[in-house]
Amino acid sequence: MIRHILLIKFKDSSPLSEINKLKGLFESMPEKVAGVESVEWGVNDSPEGKNKGYTHSVLMTFADEAGRQNYLSHVEHEALKQVFRPLLEDIVVFDYTF
Repeated sequence: MIRHILLIKFKDSSPLSEINKLKGLFESMPEKVAGVESVEWGVNDSPEGKNKGYTHSVLMTFADEAGRQNYLSHVEHEALKQVFRPLLEDIVVFDYTF
């Protein structure tokens, strides 16, 4: 299995309605894309103050490399990116196999 972690910093001008729309798009991926096992969406609530402006995270689990590749090239991923890109100030993407 593969974990796909996104740490997200949204633009200050990003409307909450669009961020919520994006959340829904991410959370619908397991039903729409074969190989996507699960998606978790989270908002930073750490009291340590070390998030460097990153406010949201997404944790996706892929069944295997084929699932990751299917997601990366899938039309639903492309649709998600159309909503995501205008909102995004910065992102960290980190994957690992377990």
